[in-house]
Amino acid sequence: MIRSGTTVDQMVRAIGDRIVTGFLRPGEKLDETSLAARFDVSRTPVREALGQLSAMGLVERRPNRGAIVAVVTQEHLASMFESMAELEAICARFSAERMTSGERRSLEIEHQASARLVQLRAEEDYEYFNTEFHTRLYRGAHNAHIYEMTVMTRSRLAPFRRAQFMLPGRLAKSWQEHDTIVTAIMRGDGNAAGKAARDHVSIVSEASAVFAVGDQLRAAPQHQ
Repeated sequence: MIRSGTTVDQMVRAIGDRIVTGFLRPGEKLDETSLAARFDVSRTPVREALGQLSAMGLVERRPNRGAIVAVVTQEHLASMFESMAELEAICARFSAERMTSGERRSLEIEHQASARLVQLRAEEDYEYFNTEFHTRLYRGAHNAHIYEMTVMTRSRLAPFRRAQFMLPGRLAKSWQEHDTIVTAIMRGDGNAAGKAARDHVSIVSEASAVFAVGDQLRAAPQHQ
C-alpha cells in the first residue's frame, strides 16, 4: 500500500509495474477514483501518473471514456529496446574515451560494491543501483544531447527494465554484464565498452519480452 504523500513518480512506478507484470491487464479500465482509493491518495497524482504512462505507451487515454491499459506489442517493445541499445552503446563508448579519472574510480567502486547486493539477493536495492550505474554511463559520455535522449528513452522502458529482475538468476547475470562494461571503460577501450553495453541491453530486452508476450496472451480473446 502506498500512503498519502506519494509522489507522482511513485504512482507511475506502482501502476506501471502492475501493468507490466499483468496485475492490470490489457484493455482493463483504469478508473482514477478506484486507483486513488487503492493507493490511498487523491485523484490528482493518479491523473498525472496516467498521463505519464500514456506517454510511455502503457496506457491508452480515450476521449470522454477514460483510460485503459494499452496492449504493448512485441514489435513496439523491440523497437524501443533497439534504440536503447544503440544509445547505451554510444554512452559507454564515449565514457571509455571521455570519463575523468575520478569518474572511472567512482564507477568501479560502486560496481564492485554492488556485488554484495547480488549475494544478498536484494532486488530492490540492486534495481536502484542499476539505475545509478547506467546514469553514470550517460553522464560519463559528456554529451548533453545524448544524455537527454537516453534518459527519455530509458524512462519509457523503466517498467520493463525493472521486470527483468523478477527472473531467476537475473541479478548475477546483470552484474557480470556490468563487469564487462566497466572493464572496457577502465581500459579506455571504447569499441569494447560500446559492444558490451549494446549486448547488455539486448539481453535485458529478451528478458523483458517475457512480460510483453504474457500480456499479449492474456489480452487475446478466448475462443470456445
